[in-house]
Amino acid sequence: MSDNMIVFERGWLSSNCILLQGQHGAALIDSGYGSHSSQTTSMVGQALHQQPLSQLINTHLHSDHCGGNAALQQAWPELHTYVPHASIDSVREWDETQLSFLATGQQCPRFTATHTLQAGDELLLGEARWQVHAAAGHDPDMVVLFQPESGLLISADALWENGFGVIFPELDGERAFEAMADTLELIAGLNARSVIPGHGKPFGDVPAALERARQRLSYFSTQPHKHAHYAAKVLLKFKLLEWQQIGRQDLYTWALATPYLQRLRDLMGQHNKAMPQWLDQIVQDLVASQAAAINPVDDSISNL
Repeated sequence: MSDNMIVFERGWLSSNCILLQGQHGAALIDSGYGSHSSQTTSMVGQALHQQPLSQLINTHLHSDHCGGNAALQQAWPELHTYVPHASIDSVREWDETQLSFLATGQQCPRFTATHTLQAGDELLLGEARWQVHAAAGHDPDMVVLFQPESGLLISADALWENGFGVIFPELDGERAFEAMADTLELIAGLNARSVIPGHGKPFGDVPAALERARQRLSYFSTQPHKHAHYAAKVLLKFKLLEWQQIGRQDLYTWALATPYLQRLRDLMGQHNKAMPQWLDQIVQDLVASQAAAINPVDDSISNL
């Protein structure tokens, strides 16, 4: 990592945020979740030492990557905000269905976008020129950023040290495992020497991470119900990170209003099971993996 780069490694509720500074101004890549927006703005402001933030780059528009956009735009009114080209109309119309916020049962304060990103673009960020590459799979419109001189890849949720993000188009009945495989091959072809992922710490052994990701993708591709089960746990864990504690009835109410959870129940072949009963099993799975706890006094569910 260079001296003009700061990686704010966040918890899993918020994506990592990467601040680049230099002759081309100050740019932030991704902005975390909405409930962390004041923290995001404070961290960025302190790092900038009263210099302005000039560019905000969103790799994709899941709520944990763009939830801080509105607060950053309020703090720096001249901010240029970039989103993937295919998402711009949804942002302008604020279509929360297309933006996935309603489907996932998540929140995102409304923001505006001034520029778009698409494959083949080059951006001057900080001190360097960055390539934009399409990276469908986790999200059909997602992009990753690559700096060829340093071999540094900002991979969003296309590649983590131990996997990748939920392949959400598959939950909508679209064939996206193949798109994810193509993205992994694209990353392999870049010959990146180091990676800053959307979640987790930066890492250097890129071939090993790619091999783990390919194995995980092969497993999900041959057993899609396992991918659905994984996605259900991810969505519930994400909300527990936001809530920290929730009553069981309030959890049922949220789940019944969250379309993805109903689809996941069906994809797991459990459509004959009532939503509360199915959800109780997902909660138990999180408890078994020590990701959640049940309070024996009031039966509430807590994040761990």
